[in-house]
Amino acid sequence: MPPRRYNPDTRRDELLERINLDIPGAVAQALREDLGGTVDANNDITAKLLPENSRSHATVITRENGVFCGKRWVEEVFIQLAGDDVTIIWHVDDGDVINTNQSLFELEGPSRVLLTGERTALNFVQTLSGVASKVRHYVELLEGTNTQLLDTRKTLPGLRSALKYAVLCGGGANHRLGLSDAFLIKENHIIASGSVRQAVEKASWLHPDAPVEVEVENLEELDEALKAGADIIMLDNFENRTDARSRQTHQRQGATGSVWQRH
Repeated sequence: MPPRRYNPDTRRDELLERINLDIPGAVAQALREDLGGTVDANNDITAKLLPENSRSHATVITRENGVFCGKRWVEEVFIQLAGDDVTIIWHVDDGDVINTNQSLFELEGPSRVLLTGERTALNFVQTLSGVASKVRHYVELLEGTNTQLLDTRKTLPGLRSALKYAVLCGGGANHRLGLSDAFLIKENHIIASGSVRQAVEKASWLHPDAPVEVEVENLEELDEALKAGADIIMLDNFENRTDARSRQTHQRQGATGSVWQRH
């Protein structure tokens, strides 16, 4: 059976479709946390200290170098609060390298709305840009090594697609988006199935088009996964990387465990 190649481009396309659906809900939830369970800007009692009809202009400036991410989340915040009554002028795009004291975007609209939405918008920008910046750092460290940096499912609840999008903006790639698009066979699955081979064979039978990845802890499991035809093999805290590389064929290998940088 030929291997089902893991295709980062396909995952990227799937993610971009998903965030179109996820952004409104994520933003609405964030606004409800501030506005008493609603997305009504009138529930910001402090903003009512400002004259009702006053309008303001604001500029958002970065405090440190990094990679920007979060444009569409910012736009959605002010759309939900004020429709088209807030104008945003962008000076950067998602994935752009940004520098300290650089103007990211400008806002013009009702003063109350700008103050009400400010923190929610910045929370998204800071969280997503922070992820994108950290990913870019590690991607640059890996340049020239033929190693691809993938994300995981260990994300903040409710922000899966947003954080995986930030990984893309940082130059990384998406692993599986959830539990439905690829197999990841781990220790408990292997025990329940009886062996690595049996787990891989059953997975291939259940969903022939889905990639099958197996997490292995030793060389014996590695050999069994290779013979069973796993598409991707994850080395879980693997110590003997030299022997693992000597067994490498057309299957992709991944590694998990702690990440550190030598200075």
